[in-house]
Amino acid sequence: MTEEHVAPTLEEIRACAERIAPYTRQTPTFQWSGDTVASRLGDNTEVHLKLELFQRTGTFKARGAVNNALAIPKADRKKGITTISAGNHAIAAAYAAHCIGAHAKVVMQASANAARVAAAKSLGAEIVIAKDGATGFAMVDDIVKEEGRIYIHAFEGKRVTEATATLGLEIHEAISNLDAIVIPIGAGGMCSGVGTVTKLINPDCKVYAVEPEGAAVMKASLEAGSAQTISDFSTIADSLAPPLTTPYCFSMVQRSLDELVLVSDDEIAAAVAILFEHMKLAVEPAGAATTAAAFGPLREKLRGKRIALIVCGSNIDAEGFNKVLLRGQKALENKTLSS
Repeated sequence: MTEEHVAPTLEEIRACAERIAPYTRQTPTFQWSGDTVASRLGDNTEVHLKLELFQRTGTFKARGAVNNALAIPKADRKKGITTISAGNHAIAAAYAAHCIGAHAKVVMQASANAARVAAAKSLGAEIVIAKDGATGFAMVDDIVKEEGRIYIHAFEGKRVTEATATLGLEIHEAISNLDAIVIPIGAGGMCSGVGTVTKLINPDCKVYAVEPEGAAVMKASLEAGSAQTISDFSTIADSLAPPLTTPYCFSMVQRSLDELVLVSDDEIAAAVAILFEHMKLAVEPAGAATTAAAFGPLREKLRGKRIALIVCGSNIDAEGFNKVLLRGQKALENKTLSS
């Protein structure tokens, strides 16, 4: 591990938690019991949900964006910030800019969900639409060079990792002696922090990550042993579908992750339906990925264990949610994630 890839310490993570506390929520945990869990994982499995969908801006992304924004010197905040995102980080960056009194200029792809664009605008962000990801990154580079704005990355860097680690810190402070924690993964920003703090607090706790089959950039990176980029990806869990991961983020994931599993879109949709029917939670597909993994490919490894599943986000509109819900109900009828 190179010097620039040194992980945050527990002391740094605790300091970050204190620093971002005025602008973020300590989200609740909830023990999920009953026939839905018992029929799939057994009566003696203890399942806890970390309800990060109740975080400010609707996802965990607020933690990293706020921590990065607070690090901007006050004299530079008048320059404003910029970023690129398909949705959740755009909202979080707009919120973080609002917290420090800065202006946000956010590049979003033309494929971005209209509700997420509206949410970022409602927080005062100026939205610039790019036709695709490559164009968007070029636009952000131009904005930084021409306007002097500070770029806030969605997942790369120690400040993001120590901020997402505060999510893991909350889990371990609320639930002692966990056997396993299941984390949704795209580029790895959340997993880099939650995995790091988990191994600091409870090295015996297994860290599992779950990625969509149709957007497996982390799988490709782990197989290659370095951060990779993919060009072909398609999944309903668009929040878990970045085209790449990056060196620091990947190194933190690589050193703390015990296993990565893949889930299909049908499994994700089925988990959305299960969470809606049995927990009354309306989540975006990414928010159901850990349930899909627990009731699917990780079922036997989690049986009889004390586990935590992160429910990471809820940024989806009614029309989109209904479409995923109907797909999930059909998948359940076809015995996907069946008991």
